Amino acid sequence: MAIEQLLILIKPDGIKKSLTGNILTKLSEARMVIIGAKVVKVSKELAEQHYFHLKDRPFFGELVDYIQGKLYGEPYDRVLALVYQGEDAITRMRTLAGATNPEEADPVSIRGAYGRITTKGVYENVVHCSSDMSEAEREIKLWFKPEEIVKYIYPTKKITVEKEEEIVWE
Repeated sequence: MAIEQLLILIKPDGIKKSLTGNILTKLSEARMVIIGAKVVKVSKELAEQHYFHLKDRPFFGELVDYIQGKLYGEPYDRVLALVYQGEDAITRMRTLAGATNPEEADPVSIRGAYGRITTKGVYENVVHCSSDMSEAEREIKLWFKPEEIVKYIYPTKKITVEKEEEIVWE
């Protein structure tokens, strides 16, 4: 079995329902290692890049609003982004997460236990898991900078960035 990494997001509905601890406990059953974690207020650009493969679907706008937490408002307009690593990580974590459609998910999976489909047809499935290794790499690089992960999992390079504006503590 290969050592793999994947991105897992605890989505705004999972945060609103106070499920972060429950979800992390369930994910820990896979005996994977967390190598990156942060809370992210998702910009429209990040949301659109994350779901770019669905941009031609009629529900794309609703999906972008959902991952940004626009359906829930402050303080639920964020996600917990995690990078997990371990043997056969993608298959094992996706099994724990369950089917995308909460009604089709195994009842003991995260989505089966905590997800729902709203009366407006929105899949509130509380977590996102990378679907395969190439998608995992794309997503991890989209959501995390190399220094935000405790080990280099992909090749890196040093560049000099000029005139970059940064917010710092006063």
